[in-house]
Amino acid sequence: MRAVIAEDDVLLRAGLVRLLTEAGLEVVAEVGDAEALLIATDQHLPDVVVTDIRMPPTHRDEGTKAALTVRGRHPSIGILVLSQHVEPRYAERLLRDHAQGIGYLLKDRVATTSDFVDAVRRVAGGGSVVDSEVVSMLLSRSAAERTLSILSAREREVLDLVAQGRSNSAIAQELVLTARTVETHVANVFAKLGLPESPDDNRRVLAVLAQLRSGSPQR
Repeated sequence: MRAVIAEDDVLLRAGLVRLLTEAGLEVVAEVGDAEALLIATDQHLPDVVVTDIRMPPTHRDEGTKAALTVRGRHPSIGILVLSQHVEPRYAERLLRDHAQGIGYLLKDRVATTSDFVDAVRRVAGGGSVVDSEVVSMLLSRSAAERTLSILSAREREVLDLVAQGRSNSAIAQELVLTARTVETHVANVFAKLGLPESPDDNRRVLAVLAQLRSGSPQR
Protein backbone atom coordinates (compact mmCIF):
# COMPACT_ATOMS: atom_id res chain seq x y z
CA MET A 1 0.00 0.00 0.00
CA ARG A 2 1.50 3.31 -1.12
CA ALA A 3 0.93 6.73 0.49
CA VAL A 4 1.72 10.39 -0.08
CA ILE A 5 1.82 12.63 3.00
CA ALA A 6 1.21 16.39 2.79
CA GLU A 7 1.94 18.25 6.04
CA ASP A 8 3.79 21.54 6.47
CA ASP A 9 4.82 20.81 10.07
CA VAL A 10 8.19 19.11 9.52
CA LEU A 11 8.25 17.22 12.81
CA LEU A 12 4.69 15.96 12.45
CA ARG A 13 5.34 14.95 8.86
CA ALA A 14 8.39 12.96 9.91
CA GLY A 15 6.35 11.27 12.61
CA LEU A 16 3.60 10.30 10.16
CA VAL A 17 6.16 8.92 7.72
CA ARG A 18 7.78 6.82 10.42
CA LEU A 19 4.45 5.60 11.77
CA LEU A 20 3.14 4.45 8.40
CA THR A 21 6.48 2.96 7.36
CA GLU A 22 6.71 0.93 10.56
CA ALA A 23 3.14 -0.27 9.91
CA GLY A 24 4.22 -1.67 6.55
CA LEU A 25 3.00 1.08 4.22
CA GLU A 26 5.29 2.59 1.60
CA VAL A 27 5.47 6.38 1.81
CA VAL A 28 6.38 7.29 -1.76
CA ALA A 29 6.47 11.05 -1.15
CA GLU A 30 6.31 13.54 1.73
CA VAL A 31 5.59 17.17 0.91
CA GLY A 32 4.95 20.45 2.68
CA ASP A 33 2.58 22.35 0.40
CA ALA A 34 -0.43 21.82 -1.84
CA GLU A 35 1.35 22.31 -5.15
CA ALA A 36 3.93 19.69 -4.24
CA LEU A 37 1.09 17.37 -3.21
CA LEU A 38 -0.49 17.59 -6.65
CA ILE A 39 2.85 16.97 -8.37
CA ALA A 40 3.69 14.00 -6.15
CA THR A 41 0.26 12.46 -6.59
CA ASP A 42 0.37 12.75 -10.36
CA GLN A 43 3.84 11.25 -10.38
CA HIS A 44 3.40 8.35 -7.96
CA LEU A 45 -0.35 7.55 -8.18
CA PRO A 46 -0.50 6.31 -4.57
CA ASP A 47 -3.30 4.32 -2.95
CA VAL A 48 -3.94 7.06 -0.41
CA VAL A 49 -3.11 10.70 0.30
CA VAL A 50 -2.93 12.02 3.86
CA THR A 51 -3.19 15.81 3.90
CA ASP A 52 -3.67 18.71 6.26
CA ILE A 53 -6.17 21.48 5.46
CA ARG A 54 -4.21 24.65 6.14
CA MET A 55 -0.97 24.68 4.17
CA PRO A 56 1.37 27.24 2.56
CA PRO A 57 1.29 29.80 1.15
CA THR A 58 -1.79 31.28 2.90
CA HIS A 59 -2.41 28.52 5.49
CA ARG A 60 -6.14 28.57 4.82
CA ASP A 61 -7.68 25.76 2.77
CA GLU A 62 -4.99 24.81 0.26
CA GLY A 63 -4.81 21.23 1.48
CA THR A 64 -8.52 20.54 1.08
CA LYS A 65 -8.65 22.21 -2.32
CA ALA A 66 -5.71 20.05 -3.38
CA ALA A 67 -7.51 16.97 -2.06
CA LEU A 68 -10.56 17.81 -4.17
CA THR A 69 -8.31 18.29 -7.20
CA VAL A 70 -6.62 14.94 -6.57
CA ARG A 71 -9.99 13.24 -6.34
CA GLY A 72 -11.09 14.88 -9.57
CA ARG A 73 -7.97 13.74 -11.40
CA HIS A 74 -7.63 10.31 -9.79
CA PRO A 75 -10.98 9.08 -8.40
CA SER A 76 -9.51 5.80 -7.15
CA ILE A 77 -7.01 7.44 -4.77
CA GLY A 78 -8.16 7.52 -1.16
CA ILE A 79 -8.13 10.91 0.58
CA LEU A 80 -7.64 11.21 4.34
CA VAL A 81 -7.84 14.76 5.67
CA LEU A 82 -5.96 15.06 8.97
CA SER A 83 -6.33 18.46 10.58
CA GLN A 84 -6.76 20.45 13.76
CA HIS A 85 -9.73 22.23 12.21
CA VAL A 86 -13.19 21.38 10.91
CA GLU A 87 -13.94 23.19 7.67
CA PRO A 88 -17.65 22.43 7.15
CA ARG A 89 -17.87 23.69 3.58
CA TYR A 90 -15.07 21.48 2.28
CA ALA A 91 -15.89 18.56 4.55
CA GLU A 92 -19.44 18.56 3.23
CA ARG A 93 -18.26 18.76 -0.37
CA LEU A 94 -15.85 15.86 0.10
CA LEU A 95 -18.51 13.71 1.75
CA ARG A 96 -21.33 14.68 -0.59
CA ASP A 97 -19.58 14.41 -3.93
CA HIS A 98 -17.27 11.46 -3.35
CA ALA A 99 -18.74 8.19 -2.19
CA GLN A 100 -15.68 6.08 -1.48
CA GLY A 101 -12.22 6.36 -0.04
CA ILE A 102 -12.75 9.50 2.03
CA GLY A 103 -11.72 10.25 5.60
CA TYR A 104 -11.70 13.30 7.86
CA LEU A 105 -9.94 13.06 11.21
CA LEU A 106 -8.97 15.67 13.80
CA LYS A 107 -5.36 15.49 14.97
CA ASP A 108 -6.07 15.97 18.66
CA ARG A 109 -8.81 13.33 18.68
CA VAL A 110 -6.86 10.40 17.23
CA ALA A 111 -6.78 8.12 20.26
CA THR A 112 -4.04 5.68 19.25
CA THR A 113 -1.50 5.22 16.49
CA SER A 114 -3.16 1.93 15.56
CA ASP A 115 -6.47 3.75 15.08
CA PHE A 116 -4.76 6.15 12.68
CA VAL A 117 -3.06 3.39 10.70
CA ASP A 118 -6.35 1.51 10.52
CA ALA A 119 -8.05 4.66 9.20
CA VAL A 120 -5.39 5.09 6.51
CA ARG A 121 -5.80 1.48 5.41
CA ARG A 122 -9.59 1.75 5.43
CA VAL A 123 -9.60 4.88 3.28
CA ALA A 124 -7.00 3.39 0.91
CA GLY A 125 -9.30 0.39 0.52
CA GLY A 126 -12.28 2.54 -0.43
CA GLY A 127 -13.85 2.91 3.01
CA SER A 128 -15.02 5.97 4.94
CA VAL A 129 -13.75 7.34 8.25
CA VAL A 130 -15.30 10.52 9.68
CA ASP A 131 -14.58 11.91 13.14
CA SER A 132 -17.71 12.36 15.23
CA GLU A 133 -16.88 16.04 15.77
CA VAL A 134 -16.98 16.55 12.01
CA VAL A 135 -20.31 14.77 11.88
CA SER A 136 -21.64 17.01 14.65
CA MET A 137 -20.50 20.12 12.81
CA LEU A 138 -22.23 19.02 9.62
CA LEU A 139 -25.40 18.29 11.55
CA SER A 140 -25.44 21.58 13.43
CA ARG A 141 -28.16 23.34 11.46
CA SER A 142 -31.60 23.43 13.06
CA ALA A 143 -33.18 21.64 10.09
CA ALA A 144 -30.75 18.79 10.53
CA GLU A 145 -31.50 18.68 14.23
CA ARG A 146 -35.21 18.43 13.47
CA THR A 147 -34.47 15.53 11.15
CA LEU A 148 -32.42 13.81 13.83
CA SER A 149 -35.22 14.28 16.36
CA ILE A 150 -37.12 11.39 14.80
CA LEU A 151 -34.35 9.05 15.94
CA SER A 152 -34.08 7.61 19.42
CA ALA A 153 -31.02 8.36 21.53
CA ARG A 154 -29.65 4.90 20.83
CA GLU A 155 -30.28 5.25 17.11
CA ARG A 156 -28.36 8.53 17.10
CA GLU A 157 -25.45 6.79 18.82
CA VAL A 158 -25.54 4.07 16.18
CA LEU A 159 -25.73 6.62 13.35
CA ASP A 160 -22.72 8.45 14.73
CA LEU A 161 -20.67 5.24 14.74
CA VAL A 162 -21.89 4.25 11.29
CA ALA A 163 -20.74 7.63 9.99
CA GLN A 164 -17.29 6.91 11.41
CA GLY A 165 -17.11 3.83 9.19
CA ARG A 166 -17.62 1.30 12.00
CA SER A 167 -18.88 -2.15 11.09
CA ASN A 168 -21.95 -3.57 12.82
CA SER A 169 -19.74 -5.86 14.89
CA ALA A 170 -17.55 -2.93 15.96
CA ILE A 171 -20.64 -0.91 16.89
CA ALA A 172 -21.95 -3.84 18.91
CA GLN A 173 -18.68 -4.03 20.82
CA GLU A 174 -18.56 -0.26 21.40
CA LEU A 175 -22.13 -0.04 22.70
CA VAL A 176 -22.14 -3.46 24.39
CA LEU A 177 -25.03 -4.74 22.28
CA THR A 178 -25.65 -7.90 20.31
CA ALA A 179 -24.96 -7.89 16.59
CA ARG A 180 -28.65 -8.53 15.88
CA THR A 181 -29.66 -5.53 17.99
CA VAL A 182 -27.26 -3.30 16.08
CA GLU A 183 -28.60 -4.57 12.76
CA THR A 184 -32.10 -3.65 13.93
CA HIS A 185 -31.01 -0.16 14.98
CA VAL A 186 -29.24 0.43 11.66
CA ALA A 187 -32.27 -0.72 9.72
CA ASN A 188 -34.52 1.56 11.80
CA VAL A 189 -32.25 4.56 11.22
CA PHE A 190 -32.36 4.24 7.46
CA ALA A 191 -36.06 3.46 7.45
CA LYS A 192 -36.86 6.58 9.51
CA LEU A 193 -34.68 8.73 7.25
CA GLY A 194 -36.34 7.35 4.13
CA LEU A 195 -33.06 6.09 2.67
CA PRO A 196 -33.20 3.10 0.32
CA GLU A 197 -31.35 -0.14 0.94
CA SER A 198 -27.86 -0.25 -0.56
CA PRO A 199 -25.16 -2.93 -0.54
CA ASP A 200 -22.51 -0.19 -0.47
CA ASP A 201 -21.94 0.84 3.15
CA ASN A 202 -19.83 3.83 2.14
CA ARG A 203 -22.58 5.22 -0.05
CA ARG A 204 -25.08 4.68 2.74
CA VAL A 205 -22.95 6.60 5.22
CA LEU A 206 -22.37 9.49 2.86
CA ALA A 207 -26.02 9.54 1.80
CA VAL A 208 -27.06 9.85 5.44
CA LEU A 209 -24.65 12.70 6.05
CA ALA A 210 -25.79 14.52 2.93
CA GLN A 211 -29.47 14.06 3.72
CA LEU A 212 -29.13 15.14 7.32
CA ARG A 213 -27.14 18.19 6.27
CA SER A 214 -29.90 19.19 3.85
CA GLY A 215 -32.59 18.54 6.45
CA SER A 216 -34.93 16.77 4.04
CA PRO A 217 -35.00 12.97 4.00
CA GLN A 218 -35.56 11.22 0.69
CA ARG A 219 -38.95 9.79 -0.10
